[in-house]
Amino acid sequence: MPIVGVVVLTMGNRPEELDRALRSLLGQRDVLLDVVVVGNGWDPCGLPPNVKAHFLEDNLGIPAGRNAGVPLVSGEYLCFLDDDSWFLDDDFLDEAISRFKLHPKMGLLQPRITDPERDDDPTRWIPRLNKRTAEESSRVFHVGETCLMMPRYIFDETGGWAGGFWYAHEGIELAWRVWDTGHHVWYAGDMRIGHPVVDPRRHEEFYRLNARNRVWLARRNLHWPFSWLYVSSWALLETARLRKEPGAVRQYFSGWLAGWREDPWYSTPRPKLKWATHLRMLLAGRPPVI
Repeated sequence: MPIVGVVVLTMGNRPEELDRALRSLLGQRDVLLDVVVVGNGWDPCGLPPNVKAHFLEDNLGIPAGRNAGVPLVSGEYLCFLDDDSWFLDDDFLDEAISRFKLHPKMGLLQPRITDPERDDDPTRWIPRLNKRTAEESSRVFHVGETCLMMPRYIFDETGGWAGGFWYAHEGIELAWRVWDTGHHVWYAGDMRIGHPVVDPRRHEEFYRLNARNRVWLARRNLHWPFSWLYVSSWALLETARLRKEPGAVRQYFSGWLAGWREDPWYSTPRPKLKWATHLRMLLAGRPPVI
C-alpha cells in the first residue's frame, strides 16, 4: 500500500477539533500513514499511538510550521491538514493517490471545502474566478491550504512553503511553484474536506498581512512588468472593496508599504517563475496580473 506522510499543524488551542481531525485521518483505509503533529508554540501531548509529536518552542507561523513537519514523515505523497479540518470520506487519501497515478501532470490537489452542518459555504473557498458552483472541478492557480495532497518529489521541487509569509497567500505561491515545475494544480470539486465556516478577519492583522504578502508574492515570483501589474490591480481592487472601512484601508496600506520595505528572504532569494510559466498561466485563463 502507498505511504502518505501527513503533517498536521496546530497551536494546541483547539483540542476537540484536533482530536476530530486525527480520528478522521486515522480512519482512512487502504493507505499507510506516517503522521506528525507539529505544535506551533505548543508541546503536543495526548496524541494517539503511532502519531509523532514535534514541538516548536516558538510559533513560526503557518507555512514555516508546515515545512518543519515535512522532514519528519516518510512516504511518496504528502498531505497537509489543519487541526480544524477533517475527512468526510474514509477513502479520501486512497482516491487522491489514484488520481495522481492516472494524471501524472497533476502536481497538487485541493478538495472542495465544506461545512456539512451548514448550507452557506463561502465562495472564497472556491479557488478560481468562476465561482458559480463548488462542485465543478478545474485547474486552478491558488489553493485553500486547510487540506492539500501532493507527490513529495514535487513539493521538494517547489522549494516548500514560503515560510516568511506567516499567514496569507502561501497557498498561491505554492500553487504557482507547482505550475513552474511543469505540472498543474487541480481543484477536485467532487472530493470533500470538512471545515467550519469562520470569518477570516478573526486574525487581528488580516488586512495588513494580506497586503504585505501580496507584494512579497509578486516580488518573489513575477518578472517585471507582471509584478507591478499584479500588485497594482490588487491594490485598486482592495481599496474599492474596503472604501467604507477606513481602519481596514489604513491597515491594508500599512502592509502594502511593509511588503516593499521588508524582505525576509534577502540572503536566500528564489529564482522567479519561468517566463514559460507566465505564458502557461496566461493561456490557461489566469494571467499573473489578477
